[in-house]
Amino acid sequence: MDATTLCSIGELSRKTGLPVRTIRFYSDEGLVAPTTRSPAGYRLYGLDALLRLELLRTLRELGIDLATIRRVLDRELSVAQVAAAQADAVDARIRVLRLRRSVLRAVAASGAGPEEIKLMHRLTRLSGEERRRLIDDFMDDTFGTSGDEEGVPAAAAMLRAATPDLPDDPSGEQVAAWVELAELVGDEDFRARVRRTAVHQAAGSGTGIEGEAGEELMDLVRRKVAEAGESGIDPLDRRAAPVVDDLVHRFAEAFDRAPDAAFRDWLARRFEEGYDPAVERYWRLVWIVNGWQVVPNLTPAHPWLIRALRGGRDA
Repeated sequence: MDATTLCSIGELSRKTGLPVRTIRFYSDEGLVAPTTRSPAGYRLYGLDALLRLELLRTLRELGIDLATIRRVLDRELSVAQVAAAQADAVDARIRVLRLRRSVLRAVAASGAGPEEIKLMHRLTRLSGEERRRLIDDFMDDTFGTSGDEEGVPAAAAMLRAATPDLPDDPSGEQVAAWVELAELVGDEDFRARVRRTAVHQAAGSGTGIEGEAGEELMDLVRRKVAEAGESGIDPLDRRAAPVVDDLVHRFAEAFDRAPDAAFRDWLARRFEEGYDPAVERYWRLVWIVNGWQVVPNLTPAHPWLIRALRGGRDA
């Protein structure tokens, strides 16, 4: 077909593969106007119409709306400009679909009920900015914005440096962790507990018995417990006994006490006083959401040690 050749709407349909009714619609909308009409009044199209129709079809297949296509055909927008905008839109859609897939996987893995599914869907639909605002509100309410209290700025900075940030393509585990985290930071009691713990840690001292035992002994405890955990040694396993006995003797020496059953009970109670499972859970959830590798030496030794000291007995 050359610049002087005219074809009917049926011939144009055969050349492009588009239905006649679609071409007629585009023609009626002024997107692909006929070059002229036959003596009988039928529409005839030239090469320009064919080229416009092929471009129109390509842009439609890429998901571009007719209003934008009209501006491209009228040379108000370039194809490059439209392609860039459409690519951004596709990226956004992909992120939404990936997140939706992760939510579905999390629901399938957890067996969540209708209410849990609604909550999970609502929280994960938040934009990145909205999720950051949720955490910022938690930080501001927990530590305030004035920073007048000694230790608060350092504690807040420590938590802000580890702000949870759900990735664009999260795993089901990350979605579940984010939902749990979002619920946790909204709890008033939890905020008060985080403030107490974070301020104390930022001041450079351990909670309760940690400060009394000294940094050197507590570093040893964390290392020994981490090694036991990495070796798969349960605190109630007989293989834990040598580790626990060694640590009990070291604590007994530090406190000038006999390493007997009464001292073990006292030691367990003191570690229970300095351990907040909700705060530990927060940090573990942050690690999961951010996709960080859990560092054994930063994992609290309290749960393992308390169980080992009590030998499975309740407090």
